[in-house]
Amino acid sequence: MNDNLNSATHASTLMEQILYEVKRVVVGQDHFLERVMVAVLAQGHLLVEGVPGLAKTLTVKTLAQTLRGTFKRIQFTPDLVPADLVGTRVFNPRTGEFSTSLGPVFTHLLLADEINRAPAKVQSALLEVMQERQVTIAGETHKVPEPFLVMATQNPIETEGTYPLPEAQVDRFMMKVLVDYPSEEEEFVIAQRVTGAATAVTAVASMGQLAELQQECRKVYVDPSLIQYAVKLVSATRRPDRYELGDIAKYLTYGASPRATIGLIEGARALAFMRGRGYALPEDMTGLVGDVFRHRLVLSYEALADGLTADAIVQKVMKKIPVPDKPLATSAA
Repeated sequence: MNDNLNSATHASTLMEQILYEVKRVVVGQDHFLERVMVAVLAQGHLLVEGVPGLAKTLTVKTLAQTLRGTFKRIQFTPDLVPADLVGTRVFNPRTGEFSTSLGPVFTHLLLADEINRAPAKVQSALLEVMQERQVTIAGETHKVPEPFLVMATQNPIETEGTYPLPEAQVDRFMMKVLVDYPSEEEEFVIAQRVTGAATAVTAVASMGQLAELQQECRKVYVDPSLIQYAVKLVSATRRPDRYELGDIAKYLTYGASPRATIGLIEGARALAFMRGRGYALPEDMTGLVGDVFRHRLVLSYEALADGLTADAIVQKVMKKIPVPDKPLATSAA
């Protein structure tokens, strides 16, 4: 137990150093930055929705520099084809042989910018690499570098010329984070930094260290009562009547998948690890429920007609399912 606490404390210090370097460039967006670090530690992927100009690209690029990792950005457009993402076979007329040209997904941090601008066949090219961390080209399997993180962005204000993400694709994202405008004070600092001298980013860790942190994160203790809490939350979105939530049943076509349960547990582990603890507490999980659930709930037409959002339904579920009050620190010891 002491080893877990020591490693968690070390991780907390290192993550603070990484966040400090990123914040030297990126102003504000604390919630977004925390979720990025949670996804990195929990080996998950992130779907980000926000208007242009909110430092989504800058955040991932700066994080890659801080971690000495490789970074690739793919601008999703309607004329994109799957080979532009994963790669293809190229014929060499001199030798008369085919060679494999690997695509931009072979990187540590991948930014899929405006992912809903490309048709479903292009979006689906990411299915294998997001789940299996590998790409199959002409029957040959190629592993992507580890650690590997996909962060995809969506623009909420333009719907013309966009294609909705397939459910299988959406479910592979651990969290969907909503990014809002900065405050006036933050925007003042943003203007000063952008119009002033460029800030040099210092690498404070390596991808090898990050991989070690990911393995240590998996050792964080999660009490069975907390796991049961996650299971009940997910189950309540599938069978609301069992939890006296019949009033929201008509608003839900499909509930959350088992990946939501896993995402809550892994996310709570990562947050506890970042906060220097070797065990997860209820508050580590409750703060993540909205981000893990909002893109997995398929709402009915009645919900849209009544102006209900996925976040509103999640809040109703959380009010009904009691949070475990067991002192998890004692159990972990």
